[in-house]
Amino acid sequence: IETLVSRCDVTGDGLLQMEQVAAALLPEQENFLLLFRRETPLENSVEFMRIWRCYDTDSSGYISAAELKVTSLPVCMKMFDKNQDGRLDLNDLARILALKENFLLKFEMEACSHEDRRRDFEKIFAHYDVSNTGALEGAEVDGFVKDMMELVKPSLSGSDLDKFKQVLLGHCDINRDGKIQRNELALCLGLKLNP
Repeated sequence: IETLVSRCDVTGDGLLQMEQVAAALLPEQENFLLLFRRETPLENSVEFMRIWRCYDTDSSGYISAAELKVTSLPVCMKMFDKNQDGRLDLNDLARILALKENFLLKFEMEACSHEDRRRDFEKIFAHYDVSNTGALEGAEVDGFVKDMMELVKPSLSGSDLDKFKQVLLGHCDINRDGKIQRNELALCLGLKLNP
């Protein structure tokens, strides 16, 4: 252990950071593992879902060994695959990336007046519309769906997320452009927005 610390401790403080250990154990793939060195949690599920989609290239709902392309895969999987199924799932990645608490937990839509619900809706929509286009698309829809689903099913798989995303798009995407416009989501939620 002293040899590992002396070889990897570039700061000289006697402590090893996640990226230092990752670089020592898996030097060819440190770019992948450096994603996991986050000292602060991810701010939102949209960023998390962008990372997820980047690695789950076959949209199987899991990040497989082939998608990782890690030569020292047993070490990587032992470190991160908590259920030891040989794949990283959404829950594994959320734990690794230290995703902040589900944003939707801050709101109680049923217990408020219509004006409070409308105001909360605006905050929620703005949180997920990171591109600020007035529509949720791509990872923005993924992040919104992930957080919604986690309210009722804490352990969520990638395939669950994709199924619910299709249901949500089928129900809310009135103009069928593959996006959820602000007014479309409000309509689905039964909210009347001010013009």
